[in-house]
Amino acid sequence: MNATAKHPARIGRHFLRHYAEMLVAMLAGMLVLIPLLRGLASVTGLPYEPSAHPELAVLEMAFTMSAGMVLWMRHRRHGWPATLEMTAAMFAPALALLPLLWLGAISGDALMLLEHVVMLPLMFVLMLRRRSEYGG
Repeated sequence: MNATAKHPARIGRHFLRHYAEMLVAMLAGMLVLIPLLRGLASVTGLPYEPSAHPELAVLEMAFTMSAGMVLWMRHRRHGWPATLEMTAAMFAPALALLPLLWLGAISGDALMLLEHVVMLPLMFVLMLRRRSEYGG
């Protein structure tokens, strides 16, 4: 192996570290923005109880996770195509699952859980699609 070639284990570690960093950024977005959004709703007198409005709750979750992730990805100098693709990974599962909620096939709690169950592997697949951008 020549000196400029990257070792596969190092590339894999970098890839997984980047995935973990995005998860942390998403969590940070939720921790910062959800209280702000709910405080704003309260101050303006808008009635908002997440359990009574699962559609809004799942979109709020997708938005707050996306905001943290976008900030982190742009900080890491990812381009807009990859950044918007990851943002779509936050919203696509929620939007695809809403009809099941409306038909009564799933509950609001199941909607939130399934959004995450689908979103996390979807993110991983999108990262694999752009392996060179995320892998090192």
